[in-house]
Amino acid sequence: MKIMIRSIVRPDKTHQIMAALMEAGFPAVTRMSVTGRGKQRGIKIGEITYDEIPKEMLITVVDEKDKDFVIKTVMKTAKTGDGGAFGDGKIFVSPVEETYTISSGIMETGIEEKQEALA
Repeated sequence: MKIMIRSIVRPDKTHQIMAALMEAGFPAVTRMSVTGRGKQRGIKIGEITYDEIPKEMLITVVDEKDKDFVIKTVMKTAKTGDGGAFGDGKIFVSPVEETYTISSGIMETGIEEKQEALA
C-alpha cells in the first residue's frame, strides 16, 4: 500500500527537509505555500495579531514500509533546536488507494500495476 505524507512546516526549513529527503532516496515531493494557524492561534507582535502564519506544505507518497523512516526524517529536520518550538509544524498521514501516471496511463494500486488506458 502507498501512504501519503503531508507535512506543514516552517518556510525556512523547507529546503533542508527536501534536501534530507533527496539524500535519503525520496526525491518526489510536491511543495505548496499555505497559510494557517495551529494551537498558538496565530502570533501577536506588538499590537498586531497575525491570524494566518505562512507555512509550506510538503506532500510525498511512499511505500508503507518507508513511512516511519520518511516521517522521522521530516521530524528531525523540521524541528527547531533540540526541544522543538510551537509552530514547527504537523504531519498528516493517510492511505493512498490508487495512483495514476498520466503519461503512461498506468494505474497502480497498493498491490499491483494495471496497464489500462483510461479514456
